Amino acid sequence: MRVTLPHDLGKEEVRRRMRAHADEIAGFFPPGLARVTTAWPSEDRMDLTAEVMGIAIPGAVEVREGEVVITMELPLMLSVMKAPLEAAVRKEGGRLLAP
Repeated sequence: MRVTLPHDLGKEEVRRRMRAHADEIAGFFPPGLARVTTAWPSEDRMDLTAEVMGIAIPGAVEVREGEVVITMELPLMLSVMKAPLEAAVRKEGGRLLAP
């Protein structure tokens, strides 16, 4: 799954907001359903893993000029939820970029 969020912020500001709100990513899911871990292997990439119902879903957030690209490797059994998950990521990811 790949979601692109356009922005008109500088990369430094996007990184600051993403770092400030990274702990809110688990809130994208119903309460208690997911555990999310994040790491920043480089200044423009945040790796994340969402553990949902015992299934690890790896992903990443890439900070680019003019856009943020969020990718997640959905297992086959969750691929039927791709459209609603994309919509949730688009909505909540946009909220994370807000001040």
